[in-house]
Amino acid sequence: MFIVRKGNPKALKDWPDLVKDGVEVIVPNPKTSGNGRYTYLSAWGYTLKNGGDEAAAKKFVGDLFHHVPVLDTGGRGATTTFMTNQIGDVLVTFENEAEMIAREFGRDQFEVVYPSVSAEAEPPVSVVDKVVDKKNSRALAEEYLKYLWSPEGQEIAANNYLRPRDPQILAKFRDRFPKVDFLSVEKTFGDWRTVQKTHFIDGGVFDQIYPGK
Repeated sequence: MFIVRKGNPKALKDWPDLVKDGVEVIVPNPKTSGNGRYTYLSAWGYTLKNGGDEAAAKKFVGDLFHHVPVLDTGGRGATTTFMTNQIGDVLVTFENEAEMIAREFGRDQFEVVYPSVSAEAEPPVSVVDKVVDKKNSRALAEEYLKYLWSPEGQEIAANNYLRPRDPQILAKFRDRFPKVDFLSVEKTFGDWRTVQKTHFIDGGVFDQIYPGK
């Protein structure tokens, strides 16, 4: 999602708006940040979903990163660049970050814009065999995982601005979570190992298109 200055003075509504003349985009480095990777893949996926091929997607993402004046190593640094240092016209970040930013900086400091396409970002959670076996806590850990997907657990997630998977809970919080056309990273780009090897290793696609290289 996009966080823009109050009043959205540059009229930024979707991915193509971010490559207009005079627009500065704040996003962390895709090689060091999950936030940056999802932004990169969302922009790439937008191009593919709108009839472009891989070459067009590569060009568009390259154009996008030509508009990034500061490439922070992580999401927190990017937020500081945008909100504290007042650099840039738009911050691209995770959906739940808007609430965190509102609590820290005030709700009157920015507006939220949902682009037409976004890569689906899911916080990973798993039982770590080595740890639960050592602590004899497997049953507890597995019950916790089940609870995350229970209606009660999903409502707790929604109350903390994490988009729920349960359709009934999502409907209950529909004012908080607008409908978005999500794309699956795995279905669009392959598994994460392939994504990393293709795009984000040294000498990968990002290094080829990033103007700082």
